[in-house]
Amino acid sequence: MHPCLLVIGFVYPEPTSSAAGTRMLQLITAFQEQGYSVTFATTCKKSDKAFDLESIGVKVEAIELNASSFDEFIKTINPTIVVFDRFMTEEQFGWRVAEHCPDALRILDTEDLHFLRQARQKALTTNQPLDSFLFTTDTAKRELASLYRSDLSLIISEAEYTLLTQQLKIEPSLLCYLPFMLEAKDCQPQESCKPYNQRLDFVSIGNFLHPPNLDVVRYLKKTIWPKIRTVLPETKLHIYGAYNAVNSKEMHNEKEGFLVHGFVENAFETLNSARVLLAPLRFGAGLKGKLILAMQAGTPCAMSSVAAEGMFGDLDPNGIVEDSSDEFAAQAVALYTSASKWEASHSQGFSVLKTRFEKHQHLLVLAERIKSLLGAFGSAPR
Repeated sequence: MHPCLLVIGFVYPEPTSSAAGTRMLQLITAFQEQGYSVTFATTCKKSDKAFDLESIGVKVEAIELNASSFDEFIKTINPTIVVFDRFMTEEQFGWRVAEHCPDALRILDTEDLHFLRQARQKALTTNQPLDSFLFTTDTAKRELASLYRSDLSLIISEAEYTLLTQQLKIEPSLLCYLPFMLEAKDCQPQESCKPYNQRLDFVSIGNFLHPPNLDVVRYLKKTIWPKIRTVLPETKLHIYGAYNAVNSKEMHNEKEGFLVHGFVENAFETLNSARVLLAPLRFGAGLKGKLILAMQAGTPCAMSSVAAEGMFGDLDPNGIVEDSSDEFAAQAVALYTSASKWEASHSQGFSVLKTRFEKHQHLLVLAERIKSLLGAFGSAPR
């Protein structure tokens, strides 16, 4: 009999639309490889971009908020582990799991720290210090309470792990650093990776429903792209993202070389044709899936410090990290026009992937933490 994992999803995973979807799929397959049978349950409706979980042997169930039917459901499947997809689902269902399956290990996958992202957004829009908002918002109180209620919380970024353990003094035993997890083959250059002289133009990519990504499009349009275009008047910026918003479409301008395309099915091919990815995020949290995809495609990145946060550790980035708009534009141009700079950044991306994101090393840590927790819960009442 296989142990049972229940994932309570905030939404259906959409790995072609968002990094969150990729992350969830990685978690599910990681537990399957550890011998768990997996059930995915959500209150959300399935979109046309949702991954077919049943195709990889995951049982899918629809659940309702504030309904006694969930109590019967959870008692029937009696999971060994429950993973909550973001703190909102833990708020909604965690107490029911605790009441009806008290021996189940409850794991919170934070995805990113929502309160950090929101505080950065508020600091940007009000031009006030980040510390004015960081730990005082309702979101911060809710998210931290959810973390304390859970037996283990998965933290995707080292920067966020440091914030929680050093600034908030949260006990490390409650946390597990677990970044994106890639197969070894996906950390190596693909034969199809194009060289410098076969690539053209800049690219930006991201789900437009995610506020930091929509802000990037506006920031590129108003501030960054005009500076780059002045130096490189023949180049174009291609912008891709799921759920293309009306105001992002309105920014499309052929004469300016500012081209908003919307959703792209194969992000690897899109990135593989571009010379440089632009990611001047001004707020956000967690790890940026677009940077992982760019490194896999061998595409150097021009990033803000928010975009690069938690990605590189002690390693050099696969491109440039700059927050000043003037410097960002100048260094992006240098990266675009210098074959030697480009090739060094191209190679560095694969070094980063192999060193920091190869799946095996992180799965060992996760498996050991879960084994230890399950052993402790099995030997003493909770």
